[in-house]
Amino acid sequence: MDEMTIKEFLTALSSDAPTPGGGGAAGLVAAVGTSLGNMVLSLTTGKKKYAEHQSEIEELQKKATDLTQKLTDAMDRDAEAFAPLAKAYGLPKDTPEEAAHRETVMEEALSVAAETPLSMMEEILEAMKLIARVAEIGSRLAISDAGVGIACCQAALQGASLNVFINTKMMKDRDKALSMEERADGMLSEGKDLYEKTYDTVTKAIRG
Repeated sequence: MDEMTIKEFLTALSSDAPTPGGGGAAGLVAAVGTSLGNMVLSLTTGKKKYAEHQSEIEELQKKATDLTQKLTDAMDRDAEAFAPLAKAYGLPKDTPEEAAHRETVMEEALSVAAETPLSMMEEILEAMKLIARVAEIGSRLAISDAGVGIACCQAALQGASLNVFINTKMMKDRDKALSMEERADGMLSEGKDLYEKTYDTVTKAIRG
């Protein structure tokens, strides 16, 4: 999907095609947010005013670039994870044997479809931690972009979580499903704190 133009992606997203969907959109929005954090770093690096943070800024730039690529890749991973589930829905269930086979295949597909957005959430959370630091040490002239970046990532984190919950809801293995939901809830809580603190930092910096 990273080779599609913005117009092509939005057209596909608007269609009745199974992918891209919410997962792909979450990955894209998170990648945009992370890129904004990286832009602030680019506008900060090499400036005398921020020389004391130069080494950290360079490390954060590399990490931001890596995270942006991972989040972009996550768009395709989400589509790939959904494909087996889509096929499972179409399996026959007319006989007890067919029904049992379908249930087994569905359970595995649901697990994969839930684990993929969970992994995306982990990457988004790392991006949010990075942007939170950018808001502290980045150029004051571009700090509003760190605010936009953290807002994008917060929306993406919440969006990815919905793709977890819609799949765990249908899983028969409730222990595994609850474990996945607890992981998601933990990341949502941590992400919310990061977002609120960072947004507050940015708001105070630009509004006084």
